[in-house]
Amino acid sequence: MHELAVTESILNIVLKHAESNGVAKVVGINLRIGELSDLQNKWIQRYFDYLSKGTLADGAILKIERTPIVFQCQSCHREFHGSFGPGKDVSCPKCGSTSVTLIGGREYFIKNIEVL
Repeated sequence: MHELAVTESILNIVLKHAESNGVAKVVGINLRIGELSDLQNKWIQRYFDYLSKGTLADGAILKIERTPIVFQCQSCHREFHGSFGPGKDVSCPKCGSTSVTLIGGREYFIKNIEVL
């Protein structure tokens, strides 16, 4: 259900930028959301459709790009894509170290806004 709060935040940011730039209509919003985010695409669009009624963004389509999970090895500093879950250790494919840091995959942000 936290999609509602996130979606409201997205809409507020879009409307702020649209209004300050004299935009007549927002037709699309491109989002980047990390694979580890538990935000569900269909719910973000549904909440957006509901919240944006009567605004400059009414009817805008959300285009969601999922970004991969990225780790960085603390031993050799290599960045690599991966996944993890219960009972699965993450290790560097180059040196085998399990001392890794998550550096990508949880983010969400507005990539750009399509306007008329």
